[in-house]
Amino acid sequence: MRIDRILCSKRVFTGLTDSAEELAIAVSGNKIAFVGPKEDALALAREADGNAEPEVVDYGDAFIAPGFHDSHVHFFHSAVYSSPLATNFLGDNEADCVERMKRFAQGRPEGWLLAQGWREYRWDPPVLPSKHSLDEAFPNRPVALYSGDAHTLWLNSCALAELGIDRDSVPPAGGSYDRDADGDLTGIVREAAAMELMPRIMNAFSDDEIADAYRGFLRTLAQNGITSVCDMSLMANPGLDFIRDDVHARLLDSDELTCRVNLFPTLLEDMDRFEAMSARYTGPVLRCAGFKQFFDGVSSQHTAWVTEPYSNARCEDDCGRPTIEPDKMRALVMQAAEKGYPVRIHTIGDAAIHEALNIFEDARAQFGPLPEGRHNCLEHLENFLPGDVERLAELDVIAAVQPPHMTLDPGGPERDLGDERVKLMWPFRTMLDEGETLAFGTDSPVVDVNSMGVLYSAATRRDPQTRAPEGGWRPEQLISRAEAIRAYTAGSDAAAQRNGEAGVLAAGKLADMAVLDTDLLTCSDDEILDAHVTATWMGGRCVFEA
Repeated sequence: MRIDRILCSKRVFTGLTDSAEELAIAVSGNKIAFVGPKEDALALAREADGNAEPEVVDYGDAFIAPGFHDSHVHFFHSAVYSSPLATNFLGDNEADCVERMKRFAQGRPEGWLLAQGWREYRWDPPVLPSKHSLDEAFPNRPVALYSGDAHTLWLNSCALAELGIDRDSVPPAGGSYDRDADGDLTGIVREAAAMELMPRIMNAFSDDEIADAYRGFLRTLAQNGITSVCDMSLMANPGLDFIRDDVHARLLDSDELTCRVNLFPTLLEDMDRFEAMSARYTGPVLRCAGFKQFFDGVSSQHTAWVTEPYSNARCEDDCGRPTIEPDKMRALVMQAAEKGYPVRIHTIGDAAIHEALNIFEDARAQFGPLPEGRHNCLEHLENFLPGDVERLAELDVIAAVQPPHMTLDPGGPERDLGDERVKLMWPFRTMLDEGETLAFGTDSPVVDVNSMGVLYSAATRRDPQTRAPEGGWRPEQLISRAEAIRAYTAGSDAAAQRNGEAGVLAAGKLADMAVLDTDLLTCSDDEILDAHVTATWMGGRCVFEA
């Protein structure tokens, strides 16, 4: 076993303890061969090959951690909306968004105009937009603005016409076309109806344009010290998951895939596509790892499925709804469980979480635990019924959560769910105390990929942009820096079904590392946000260097 290089620093966080220490990391091929004193690493190199002169990279007192792993990314949309093909903004209000689109149009004189990021509840005034403002600015060009939570489209009349939607159109189950008092379309399209339209809108781009967008997003990941992601299905309808394995494979073949990609297509009755991808992608960089399904929407739009009506109910029995009938979800999960396939389910409301756990429990009782290294997961998990946090660990269900989501809508949880239910929202401390595995991510493009933002939010329960609220939101649920990093490394590795291949720095693990200019364990809270990744190593290869 030849030692190819040795990385060393005075501050190495292996993930196996709560502290950083002076260590050397010997790399052989794409794996770590040894972690320990530098002298011992050099001796190992000489023992393996008497003439060996391994490259020694001394990072001084830089902070080295396992490579970060975003456990929940929608790769296609993240790439497109961070590329020149589209634009991304929250906007101050409806008029401001229209003006931003006008400026964007100057650089894209033809074809569809796309944007992502608006959230009307963050605007002044906080009211839904309509097609009319876009029609005035763009009477003859299709425009589509995707909401920040990725559940709603705002379209102009030209876009509606091009998509074949008119006053008489019937939305698909689980979706809606908003209408005004006269029955006319407002241009707001929600949930399954919006998701059904996205592929037709995105067909405006060529495969070469998409591949370029993927390259740009890969650079962003590397700059953030992210060495692995889970590419999650965006929507439940057949053929609409946006898992573009062909683009990933193209970049892998040209040695441009600088991040491990774990694919999670939609769980359907027909598993042929999943099984074909699982058989094809078996290497250490690209693999098809499991399934994704969707049980509800989002709390801010009252589409998350909750047990009791929303505190600010918009109608009688305003509890949201399941996006797929529970009996159908049960049948799908049972089908996967019988074959030992892991399933990850979008569950935000307490009713969705509770029913998903019931289904996982019944699947476990009928078919036994999943094979070693495989785990069912729940995604997002924003509010719980009493007792359900404890069930996660009991059933070996990983909680894939996104810390920056806690402060996306200041005051929103209290507004929508009330003070009592808020006590059971994003309970990270309780989860860890119950023995639960947390897997951190961003849900990009819902939240931009920003590794320091993830760790800051988790460790402070404050917003990375505003740094509010002082003291943290629900500070009784604070976790330590070491726990946060572990959730963003080893926890996400478990959610990716990689069976401990990475996530810690130890012999035999994949040589994935992030090097930072700041000790994330000892710096002040604000210094987390000021920290910079200076190098990223994936499989023993440096894929980014500042």
